[in-house]
Amino acid sequence: MMHASRSPHSAEDWRENAYDLARGLAAYSGSRLAEGIARVIARHPDAKIANAFNHKQVGCKIWARDKLFDSVGASCRRVVVLGGWYGILPAMLLEDPRFDIEAADSYDIDPAVAPVASTLNAAFGDRFHAVTADMHALDYRSLNADLVINTSCEHIADLGNWLGLIPTGTRVLLQSNNYFSEPTHISCVPSLDEFRARAGLARVDFAGALPMNNYTRFMLIGTV
Repeated sequence: MMHASRSPHSAEDWRENAYDLARGLAAYSGSRLAEGIARVIARHPDAKIANAFNHKQVGCKIWARDKLFDSVGASCRRVVVLGGWYGILPAMLLEDPRFDIEAADSYDIDPAVAPVASTLNAAFGDRFHAVTADMHALDYRSLNADLVINTSCEHIADLGNWLGLIPTGTRVLLQSNNYFSEPTHISCVPSLDEFRARAGLARVDFAGALPMNNYTRFMLIGTV
């Protein structure tokens, strides 16, 4: 029978147990992502890795990864992920054998996340880079990206204006949601049709909705 006792070192004990669990999952599954999560737990105790890798976050990223493959196949050699946070989506793409990805770069405006993302993706070597930058200030032509991913479009005040920075013909994967009650979501959309209208993509290869407990996530895959 388990006892719900607490000790002064309970937080430290939790991290140690989580580290052992993640290492066990990595050994069992052979997943370099699971291995990376173990490294993050050990080296970055303040990282909110449990939030970044919760079942909702993972479910949305699996949906994006699978629909991307269904829509465009393996040919995404250079991938740029904006608002990449801890680099979990790049890791999921890099370790998926269906894709032929040479490089996946994660851009985020928060300088605190780059070291965590680099730790999480260390097993992928030079195929991954974490970059601290504002997505509105990037020279997208110089990135030479085959695919630009932004799964946080609800944080962009003017989606059309941002997409106008990306060279015509570039493939994009975009996600937004109708979670209006979250204060940081400044540009939610009420429906998939509204998301399509705001994005104004030249071509849409996939448009879909994924119902969650408190909101619906919308996704577009196509070209600008």
